[in-house]
Amino acid sequence: MSNADYKNPVPSKSQHALIVQQLGLKIVSGEIPENAKLPSEAELCEEYQVSRPVFREAIRVLNAKGLTYSRPKIGTVVRPKDEWHLLDPDILYWLIQSTPENEFFKTLSTVRRVLEPELAYIAASTATEEDIARIKKAYAGMEQAESIEEFIQPDIDFHLSIAKATHNDLLAYMSKMLVLPLQQSIQVTSLRPNLQNHSLPRHKAILTAIENKDPLSARHASLVQLEDTKMAYDLIKK
Repeated sequence: MSNADYKNPVPSKSQHALIVQQLGLKIVSGEIPENAKLPSEAELCEEYQVSRPVFREAIRVLNAKGLTYSRPKIGTVVRPKDEWHLLDPDILYWLIQSTPENEFFKTLSTVRRVLEPELAYIAASTATEEDIARIKKAYAGMEQAESIEEFIQPDIDFHLSIAKATHNDLLAYMSKMLVLPLQQSIQVTSLRPNLQNHSLPRHKAILTAIENKDPLSARHASLVQLEDTKMAYDLIKK
């Protein structure tokens, strides 16, 4: 998924996946509000020109994502937002699609500020030589990138490698679930001039602190890097 254009996804050939995508986006965007009842099965089958089994499979997927629930004689109802599985990749994608960019960036920035400095702090205590080699490889990929497109993936790999170096499976999983919005953020902030001159020293400071087994410096370097990301976004959006 990492190389896809998430603003213009490739249309799915699966009928039920297409229904999931369209109804999911309507729910997450608020077009179908919380606690609202979806149109009847017969109406939606007619609208999407699909059979009942295909439609029911789509509803099972939406239910599994926490967006809806289905009850006999009631139908399918949209759950409150606080019950959605927000780390689900599809839901994250629909949030990116439907949320104003500046609002989503602020939300993501807060999440990153809570998570990434602590990941760096822990990694500085737990990283093995193999972990450090993996982080270095990602950093080298950022150094060698000759375009924004080439820069994005090693930047993501850098952050994922730090999460993996914590040797905490839950933290590593949470980081992987945030890859999609992280990519979206990097795509925007990478548009500033002299990208590597600004970004590389910030990332190198994180790497050096982890390599030196210095948790406090790693946390501080991560905070500096995130502040730089915020400044880059504000500069681009002026």
